[in-house]
Amino acid sequence: MTATVVENPPHTLRTAVLGLPLRPRLVVMCVVTALAAFGVFCLGLALGDYPVPLADVVPALWRSGARGTVFVVHEVRLPRALTGVLVGAAFAASGAVLQAITRNPLASPDMVGINAGATTAVVAGIVLGFGDTLGTPTLGLAGGLLGALAVYLLAWRRGSTGFRIVLVGVGVSWMCTSATDYLLTRAKMHQAQEAVGWLVGNLNGRGWEAVRPLGIAVAVLLPAALLLAGWNRNLQLGDDVARGLGTPVQVARGLLLLVSVALVSFATAAAGPVLFVSLAAPQIAQRLAKLSAPPVLLSALTGVLLVSGSDLLARRLLPDTDLPVGVVTGAIGAGFLLRLLVRSNRAGSGG
Repeated sequence: MTATVVENPPHTLRTAVLGLPLRPRLVVMCVVTALAAFGVFCLGLALGDYPVPLADVVPALWRSGARGTVFVVHEVRLPRALTGVLVGAAFAASGAVLQAITRNPLASPDMVGINAGATTAVVAGIVLGFGDTLGTPTLGLAGGLLGALAVYLLAWRRGSTGFRIVLVGVGVSWMCTSATDYLLTRAKMHQAQEAVGWLVGNLNGRGWEAVRPLGIAVAVLLPAALLLAGWNRNLQLGDDVARGLGTPVQVARGLLLLVSVALVSFATAAAGPVLFVSLAAPQIAQRLAKLSAPPVLLSALTGVLLVSGSDLLARRLLPDTDLPVGVVTGAIGAGFLLRLLVRSNRAGSGG
């Protein structure tokens, strides 16, 4: 399976950002997606058991307006909405980096064992009783890093390639899934309920304690992914061409993989494995920008829109049930995955 190649737009500005050409269509799509995401974000803050007029939402973010409105918007709904924004950006940016370095549109952290490693570590913390001591961010990061390290070492054969990383990653993902299932069979009833509620990807009840570590992680790792975009772009051309362009292939692939793993591990620790965001958002962004590989910034904005919109839909779909956001993204992403597989098969690249 190879990445879908879309013809690059003919017009490119001479201005360069981070060493990359600045394409007008990419800029326009980033602005449009950011505005749409902000609109959905504000709508999510306005709707609920205590409706807030949309015009009062933005002032309330700055603690301006009626005291009751400020309390509902700023203290009750904002932590959950910000967690959704950060989770969407982290999952999508991680998927964009991974798809680019493996040159495979189906290579997302969901598929290659990184999510599964973080999930196994967090569920082990819940079931075996050391979760409260270490905390889910630490467990999620450690599990994701260990999963990625296992994939990288097992895929290493005088160097690593994108194809081997994907192939080994699928095997590691199933091993971690089996370990998680085994842990659940040993869990007590309240532990199993807590773990299952977390396993589907959930923003219910997320507070500032989830926002702060994830916010710091995204503030550091997302700019790092953008700074490494030049190496990422060269790797998409193949290892031999990238070496010819002066890119240290193994170092670049290792650093990009580390950034991708850290992003998805922190996001998984905050909200659980919100399925298919890291797969679908980069592919949607790639098609919006009409580029040959997913652009990281537009992918992150698309992920924000996807998670915020799915969370809003999950809250409103069944009035008396606070549906986990992972249920909605899973339903949307499954359809998108089938579409990708059908297109790959028609193109003769599906294997």
